[in-house]
Amino acid sequence: MARVIFVNRFCYPDHSATSQILTDIIFELAARGRQVSVVTSRQLYNDPDANLPQHESVRGVDIHRVSTTRFGRGTVPSRTADYASFYAAALRKVSQLAEPGDVLVAKTDPPLLSVGLMGVAKHRKAKLLNWLQDIYPEVASAVGVSFMDGKLGDVLRYPRDASLRAAAANVVIGEKMAEWVAARGVPTEQIRIIPNWADDKAIVPVAHKDNPLRTEWGFDDSFVVGYSGNLGRPHEYQTMLGAAETLRDRQEIAFLFIGGGHFLETVGKEAKERGLTNVHFRPYQPRDQLKISLSVPDVHWLSLRPALEGLIVPCKFYGILSAGRPVISVTDSDGEIARLVKRHDCGLNVEPGRVAQLASVISELAADPARCQELGAKARATMDAHFTRQRSFDRWASLLDELGVRSPSASSTSTRPPRAAV
Repeated sequence: MARVIFVNRFCYPDHSATSQILTDIIFELAARGRQVSVVTSRQLYNDPDANLPQHESVRGVDIHRVSTTRFGRGTVPSRTADYASFYAAALRKVSQLAEPGDVLVAKTDPPLLSVGLMGVAKHRKAKLLNWLQDIYPEVASAVGVSFMDGKLGDVLRYPRDASLRAAAANVVIGEKMAEWVAARGVPTEQIRIIPNWADDKAIVPVAHKDNPLRTEWGFDDSFVVGYSGNLGRPHEYQTMLGAAETLRDRQEIAFLFIGGGHFLETVGKEAKERGLTNVHFRPYQPRDQLKISLSVPDVHWLSLRPALEGLIVPCKFYGILSAGRPVISVTDSDGEIARLVKRHDCGLNVEPGRVAQLASVISELAADPARCQELGAKARATMDAHFTRQRSFDRWASLLDELGVRSPSASSTSTRPPRAAV
């Protein structure tokens, strides 16, 4: 019986965003009767000194963990060394595990993992499936890694594109990403759109009166503009910080950051330098408390630099929908999230740099609670109709059925993942 082997640097019990998505799908597929293995590292994203067991079986999934260097994410050379050691160890392990007919799923941590797995799949007569969470080296170039703009970037793109074309399927997480992959010469029949997800059963709207964090954090009488999750290099924060400064005298409007990331310390420093007492910070919240923390804001915002459209899709969008809150998309007006917000009328879009417009949008929502609640209800309705976790699980199961990794009870009526129409 063919099996599916996922490869990613982090997985269970790690709780970083992409490893949690991976953890969700491996346990779901195993519960549906498929044979599932994972090749990952012995580390945790936020704990490079962790030394997880080399092998264990959890809920029907065989987890194989390989040893790597542990220099950390502090510098480019240290990350490169850790990546290289994972490539070598993971490819060796997959070569030992893979059998003819198996499906090898390459995620994108570390970048360009698909290139090595392309060779393993060919040698072992297995099938390659690329699961694109982001696209390198273009992401690195867009966030300022200048040497990726030159010959090195071109050298990396050639085998990367070859691995996309060689795959039995490429799973992308958004329409813009599908368009981008097709533009690299990948036939549309090899591109499948399966969005990421949030736990829409656990994350549900919580009314302010029933939310203990609103009181604990001092927001009972505030209109809260929230950001939850990682604020990293791909994200743009200056527009929102400018809006907070514009609205600094509107003390009933509070700006709340929950989480961490590369830019969070910078935002805190700039807010302090500008004397913005309306900007507040809280740490990451436990996963089982997300329905409470995501329901603290009246409206959420997210952002993406325009140069990264098609290369990344902010997955925090789905948590916002689940919590039934409106979305302010600080992105390109034709970006992935902006398209969805407009299509489903579940929020508003403001292009990066338009501080006055953003401040005006926030003021209007704060003055119109009924409109804010209407947009929030549409956000949750959008989740229920289009982006439930079960819907994405079904699409994954259907795709694996097509590739020969079937469960004993696989049904011909399962939801087929949409092919990209580009």
